[in-house]
Amino acid sequence: QLTLVESGGGLVQPGGSLRLSCSASGFTLEDYAISWFRQAPGKERERVSCISRSGLGTNYADSVKGRFTISRDNDKNTVYLQMNRLKPEDTAVYYCARRRFCGIGSDDYWGQGTQVTVSS
Repeated sequence: QLTLVESGGGLVQPGGSLRLSCSASGFTLEDYAISWFRQAPGKERERVSCISRSGLGTNYADSVKGRFTISRDNDKNTVYLQMNRLKPEDTAVYYCARRRFCGIGSDDYWGQGTQVTVSS
């Protein structure tokens, strides 16, 4: 059974850090690029970052550039999103999704999401 499961969300103070994980099963992770998205209440979904199949290619939304880092460990079937210097506006449900290539095509499978809340 194909699954993507996000974890690592929670409540953190402004300026703090969290590391999200996206664990894959039921398919060969190294055959896919993985994106992280987020969606805050009342707002459109935003693509935060994408990492290529090898991990050598990454991209970021301007809103998180310099604060977030995406990485992957294909041996562990896991993609990570390290989030530093968090801001209240980073509060959202964060999702991971798979696609063949960053920047081309579409995401064909999504996880259920993990809540990130940045608040004092």
